Amino acid sequence: MKVLEFYGAGNEDFLRLSFDGAFNPRAALESELQPFLQALEQYGDGWMPDVIKGKRQRTYSRSSFWKALEERRDENSMGLGLYRTKWPALDMALRLSLPPRPPELSITVKVKPLSSFAEEERCHSFVELVRTWASRYPVIHAAAHSGDDTELTNAPSFGRDKQTWYRDGFDKVYEVSWLNVFGPKLVESIGRERVLSTPAWRVEELPNGCVLLVTRPTATDFASDEARLAQARAHVHLRPDLEFDTVLRTLRERSATLAPVQPRFHPDVAPLLSRVVDHVASHQRQRTIAEFNSWRPPEPEEWRPASSALPPDVEDPERACAHYRLLAEHLVALLHSEVPSVLDATPESLTDVDFYLWREEFPTSRPREAIDERAVPALGAYLGEVLVRHLGGQWLPRQKLEEAQVRVGHRLWLPFARARHALLSRQALLDSSLTQLYRVAERHRR
Repeated sequence: MKVLEFYGAGNEDFLRLSFDGAFNPRAALESELQPFLQALEQYGDGWMPDVIKGKRQRTYSRSSFWKALEERRDENSMGLGLYRTKWPALDMALRLSLPPRPPELSITVKVKPLSSFAEEERCHSFVELVRTWASRYPVIHAAAHSGDDTELTNAPSFGRDKQTWYRDGFDKVYEVSWLNVFGPKLVESIGRERVLSTPAWRVEELPNGCVLLVTRPTATDFASDEARLAQARAHVHLRPDLEFDTVLRTLRERSATLAPVQPRFHPDVAPLLSRVVDHVASHQRQRTIAEFNSWRPPEPEEWRPASSALPPDVEDPERACAHYRLLAEHLVALLHSEVPSVLDATPESLTDVDFYLWREEFPTSRPREAIDERAVPALGAYLGEVLVRHLGGQWLPRQKLEEAQVRVGHRLWLPFARARHALLSRQALLDSSLTQLYRVAERHRR
């Protein structure tokens, strides 16, 4: 029963719900949370959790829910996580703050991909789920919206600026999301009549004084101009102090930031940059693609004309070459678990190594001394061995590693110098990638 890793389950946008309310600490916990579970099971259409985690993982059921909740109980709080083993991915958390703290109930729901909510029927079910919870548990504020778009805001409702909420008590509407529930205190501060007259697709007063507001029938088209106009109109209606044109311009800028960009990467490093882009947070992905489209890696400087070759200055060149092979094997031993292709020593494995080092932020996450003394020699030797095996290269050993050369056609390549340059910083891993040097050497071998 393997849970889908939410942030590893495709680099896509997701629907995010943040729900902050309260519960009755004097009531029996099982009866108090019964409506939470009943609504989840009734309206969790297509994304119901099938795994629950307290201190251990279990198949979702009512009985496992109570066991998991009790496992994570301490003096001041209790909580658990709910997940899925199949697409769409789910990352859901329930947290309860217990007396003497204020009795707060916090629910976070993330469902990936956002496209799961393209149909009105599923969105309607999600709205009814939130409506049911908000009618049962006194709400401070709740909101559901695109996770990527939310990351581009500073709305305290999603935790990016919680200190503002704690300081000001959520005293105004910082952001209008696709789905919103405004608590009674906020509604009264704005004016109940004003809130209920908000131009939106659905506005409903709940029995406990909260107001449910939904801007559009579906969550997925949030970035369309029609949706942005609806979002801006609702926000300015609730916040007369804001200027409509300013709000709309900001929303449109966010839509532009998230608009799909076609990759046009430099061919020498396209496979590496594609991997990097896939690893970047989805709300930053399109901007990163655009930046890489205009970026060109510097031409490798770690080469010399074959006519300027430094002759071997070691006593036994064959023994020196064997030492380089041993150094390359050190890299294989270090990375084979994380980068299985390193065992093959192919051009493709160079890209896998480049990406691994970038992903791990290797130049800054390891001691500098270890990088200089062990990583640079191993990486340089591995690059040199790939040049020898796949481009017919020939080692020209030198006592100083950085002077060691691999002759390929009419050029001499300096793999240890390249490795040192690559491991100077995370950006240097892209500027001085092993992948690019190999591709340039491949073009110039004749």
